[in-house]
Amino acid sequence: MTAMNESGRVEAFSDGVFAIAITLLILEIKVPSADEHGGLWRALGAQWPSYAAYVVSFLIIGIMWVNHHQLFSYVARVDRTLMFLNLLLLMVVAAVPFPTAMLAEYLREDGASHVAAAVYSLVMVVMAYAFQALWWHLTRTGHLFDSRVDAPAARATRVRFALGSLAYPATVGLAFVSAPLTLAAHGLIALYYGFNQIRVPTRDPVAS
Repeated sequence: MTAMNESGRVEAFSDGVFAIAITLLILEIKVPSADEHGGLWRALGAQWPSYAAYVVSFLIIGIMWVNHHQLFSYVARVDRTLMFLNLLLLMVVAAVPFPTAMLAEYLREDGASHVAAAVYSLVMVVMAYAFQALWWHLTRTGHLFDSRVDAPAARATRVRFALGSLAYPATVGLAFVSAPLTLAAHGLIALYYGFNQIRVPTRDPVAS
C-alpha cells in the first residue's frame, strides 16, 4: 500500500460521512399538514425555522467538506494521531443534524430557543476546534504533507487560524441574546470560510 493510498482512504471515508450528514439534514424537514385556516401554503410558511436551520447547516457542512478536501489534497501520508483527530472531526459532523433539528423546533420559543441555540453553537465550537487540531498536527512538523507544501510557512499560519476560531465561542454567548441572530451568525461565519478557504502555503517552483 502506498502512502498516497493511505491518505486517499482517509479522505474517501471522510467524504462518506460528510455526504450522510448533509443528507440527513433534509430528512428533519417534515411534510406539513394543511389546516382549515390557510391551507398548505400557510403550513409550509410556518416551517420557516426548519428551512433556515437546514440552509445554514448545509452551508456549514458543505464548506467544511470543501476545506477538508482542499487540505487533504496536500497530505501525502497519515499517522495514527491524524486518523484519530479526523475521526473526532467526523464524529461532530455526523452529529450536526441533531442540534439543527432541535434549533428548528424551538427557534420561536422564548426560553427554549436560547438553550437550543447554545447547544447548536457548542457543537460548532467543537467542530471548529477539531478542525484546528487537525491543522495544528499537520503543521507541527510538516512531515505528512507532500513536497509541494512549504512547511514553515504553513506552521506560521497557526496563529491566524486560531484567531479565526474565536468567532465560534462568541456565538455561545449570542445564543442567550437571540437564537435567530445566532443562526444568522453561523451562516455568516460559514460564508466567510467559504470565500476565505484555508490556503496551504506551497513552495515557489522556481526557487525549488
